[in-house]
Amino acid sequence: PLVESGGGLVQPGGSLRLSCVASGLAFVSYTILWYRQAPGKERELVAQISSSGSTTRYADSVKGRFTISRDNAKNTAFLQMNSLKPDDTAVYYCKAAESNWEYWGQGTQVTVSS
Repeated sequence: PLVESGGGLVQPGGSLRLSCVASGLAFVSYTILWYRQAPGKERELVAQISSSGSTTRYADSVKGRFTISRDNAKNTAFLQMNSLKPDDTAVYYCKAAESNWEYWGQGTQVTVSS
């Protein structure tokens, strides 16, 4: 019930905005997390946002460049990615989590290359 979009090919220094649209769940009750997984590497937590949107956290590698947000009225979360680097190349996944349940999206590819 999570669908990511917005990935693509971008040059270093460019920007992308990922979206994660939820259906079939009480979106407002869930913490939303964005992960990424590069080839040959473990999945990495990039950013997370509380159910109300009042609290956000970021991996050190993306602080100051990425911004996570959500629109509970539209059951959608976002990951704004600026100043992209080749090391940001990965498949990006969103996850919705609450105490007893979690759901994953299918992922969207982000490639940063000149």
